[in-house]
Amino acid sequence: MTHKPCPHPHAAAGSCMPCRLCRIEVDHLSVKAGRQALLTDVSLHVHCGELTALIGANGAGKTTLLRALLGQVEYSGTIRHLTSDGRPAAAVRTGYVPQQLEFDRSSPVTVMDFMAAALSRRAVFLGIGKKTRAKVMDALLRTHCENLAGRALGALSGGELQRVLLALALTPQPDLLILDEPVSGVDENGLEAFYATVDELRRKNHMAILLVSHDLDVVRRYADRVVLMQGTVIKQGSPEAVFGSPEFEHVFYARGGRL
Repeated sequence: MTHKPCPHPHAAAGSCMPCRLCRIEVDHLSVKAGRQALLTDVSLHVHCGELTALIGANGAGKTTLLRALLGQVEYSGTIRHLTSDGRPAAAVRTGYVPQQLEFDRSSPVTVMDFMAAALSRRAVFLGIGKKTRAKVMDALLRTHCENLAGRALGALSGGELQRVLLALALTPQPDLLILDEPVSGVDENGLEAFYATVDELRRKNHMAILLVSHDLDVVRRYADRVVLMQGTVIKQGSPEAVFGSPEFEHVFYARGGRL
């Protein structure tokens, strides 16, 4: 398989500068829980500047694959982070947006407090310094939710909270952004705002984005590549190629598969 060089986001028109991370190669990855095989012989590539979506029925292994990439489960096989010239990429940073954040919604903690606590070593009750406030505002600006800084975290809508979590995942700038069903239960307006922001970030920052989603309409609209899983990878390619494949038909229709 040949790979296109990954252009740097700030490269001049017509030029090509290497990214720190060009691609992630997963080769023959397997995960077991005791004698049970959770994933078997998974191979795929995730490229910078692209949104790759993992889809499949419940229990297909999507979350297990994410946990392997995050180093949270033991696995056999290989995960390689490579630069555009095929060399190992050093100190790869990963941002992660979970499906939901568990916290006490009655707490008076504001978005500023929450972000400052995550981005500074100084205890929030001692006060938030000017540099930390500026860092928080810069992060919120990236996801167009700077107006939420003074709001109580528990008063946010589902879509607003997920954009705050996205802002946190982007600070510092990650090489790989993992989105694990990030807008489950979010209303249509919140969903549109979230994915429009993600698409803008992909284009402007040329980062690799890996999305797990049960919303096939979202995957069709925003994904550059789709990976269909069923304990392993059974089909991957463009959204058109995967959605039009017999494998997709078998997983979601012939057997009544559920996302």
